[in-house]
Amino acid sequence: MNTQVVLITGGLTGIGRATALAFAREGAQLVVSGRRDEDGQKLVTEIRKAGAEAEFIHADVRREEEVRNLIDKTVERFGRLDVAVNTAGTEGVPGPLTEQTADSYAATFDTNVLGTLLSMKHELRVMVPQKNGSIVNISSTYGHTGASGASIYSASKHAVEGLTKSAALEAAGTGVRVNAIAPGPIETAMLNRFVKTEEKKPVWSRASH
Repeated sequence: MNTQVVLITGGLTGIGRATALAFAREGAQLVVSGRRDEDGQKLVTEIRKAGAEAEFIHADVRREEEVRNLIDKTVERFGRLDVAVNTAGTEGVPGPLTEQTADSYAATFDTNVLGTLLSMKHELRVMVPQKNGSIVNISSTYGHTGASGASIYSASKHAVEGLTKSAALEAAGTGVRVNAIAPGPIETAMLNRFVKTEEKKPVWSRASH
């Protein structure tokens, strides 16, 4: 089998970064995207030192033109797209539902849901004509359950799972697979930010895991 071309959105920290390094160890050709250019170049340097080919492409998954450019540049660089792992996400503003606002909703859903939608849209634009490919969206155990103090985040991950299931049905028969994985709590900067926020609240309002 030819070397796989793998794209990882939100690939600069946490699960995305770990996924990029794991694919690098397997010899994949990698494109990692994110919004921090300096961190992106550092990660690419690390991957190349490990012997894998890699490129960083600046992209904000909330902006369709940037996502379109990301996919186009990936194909321009490597000729195709075999695997896309959509890890870009945010915890939003943890806290009781009664403290949430239209702004905190938009800040979470624009990244977690719109970002996933736009990423899949343009990944499928390439993969379906290839008649081959695999898309993996990062959900959460909160995508199956509710969570005190994380109502908006939980709702966004429910939405990611709905998008994933619908896209999988649309892609059925094309040779493209669309799946989601739902990790539990993992030691990442995002989890640490969430926990620190929760520790500042009364015990009755803390999120349960």
